[in-house]
Amino acid sequence: MADKSFKGKITAQGTKITVLSQGTNDDYISLTDIARYKNAEDPNGVIANWLRNRNTVEFLGIWEQLYNLNFKPLEFEGFRREAGLNAFTLSPMKWIKSTDAIGMTVKAGRGGGTFAHKDIAFEFASWISAEFKLYIIKDYQRLKADENSRISLDWNVRRILAKVNYRIHTNAIRDNLMPPELTSRQRSFVYADEADLLNVALFGQTAAEWRKANPGKGGNMRDHATIEQLLVLANLENVNALYIGKGMAQKERITELNRLARQQLTQLLGNSSVKGMKALDQKKTKE
Repeated sequence: MADKSFKGKITAQGTKITVLSQGTNDDYISLTDIARYKNAEDPNGVIANWLRNRNTVEFLGIWEQLYNLNFKPLEFEGFRREAGLNAFTLSPMKWIKSTDAIGMTVKAGRGGGTFAHKDIAFEFASWISAEFKLYIIKDYQRLKADENSRISLDWNVRRILAKVNYRIHTNAIRDNLMPPELTSRQRSFVYADEADLLNVALFGQTAAEWRKANPGKGGNMRDHATIEQLLVLANLENVNALYIGKGMAQKERITELNRLARQQLTQLLGNSSVKGMKALDQKKTKE
């Protein structure tokens, strides 16, 4: 399981349970926290007893076969044959390492423990108590509703910020930096050059440099920017339009825009947010 970007808490009958999520339906829920409902002193023992059950092993195997292309069926068959015997024991780590399972993961350190995909976590909760499982599902649904609300709000804010001052900026470029004889292709280069001016002033790199440094990420650097960065970017578009109208050279504008970006981010987020941006000024000073 990849590291999740959001950690939430649900509560079922007084038991707090950690949920790891990326804003999708593939959430992972702490089996360790769920097990504390049955035995607060030895939650790992509760999980181990559940894993000894033949029905549990069969359920885990079927889940992995449905969702995991790298699952090892031969190793699973070995566990399935032995499950339920008096001498049979199985830990989450042994299951994961032996079968390349992805439905469970074990995290060390504070806030760690055994986590499982929500399908598996609900099955585990049902084994402990059908009533307890229903309370878990109820509060989990509440958590997802809250999460979806935040995601929707974030998307709308980003959409609005992307539009703010965009027309003012592009009109200033069109009216002041584009001779009439330019072709459509040449005009697109001018727009892209000014967009990269803002990228360098705010992010310290061009769009091409960001793509080269982040080959595994979709979209562009603005898609991965914070709300605060997008707010500053909208302000930079407006200021750059004013500078263009005044006839300021691009070299002057990028210096002023970078200074303004650092100033505004410092006000919004504090001094630590502009450490990477200071290198831009140092580089420009050497030039």
